[in-house]
Amino acid sequence: MDIEFDPANDAAKHGISLSEAAEFDFTAAVVTVDDRFDYGEVRFRAFAYANGQGRCLVFTATNSTTIRAIIYRRARQKEMQRYGL
Repeated sequence: MDIEFDPANDAAKHGISLSEAAEFDFTAAVVTVDDRFDYGEVRFRAFAYANGQGRCLVFTATNSTTIRAIIYRRARQKEMQRYGL
């Protein structure tokens, strides 16, 4: 899976650079549609472990092989438990 992101949006706001999303393991991830708000596009939230720590990746699919990372952050323990991770 190819990952793209807006470098201007990568201020490591959540303490993790969007470039680190390349380490995200989609094969072990729980992916849900993020329909909490109307974003004007279909967004997904994925939860998995990366380097032994829970991670949350918010993204949108740009085509069948590329995603655009929007947020990459540490997942809360409660979120990981909610999705059985």
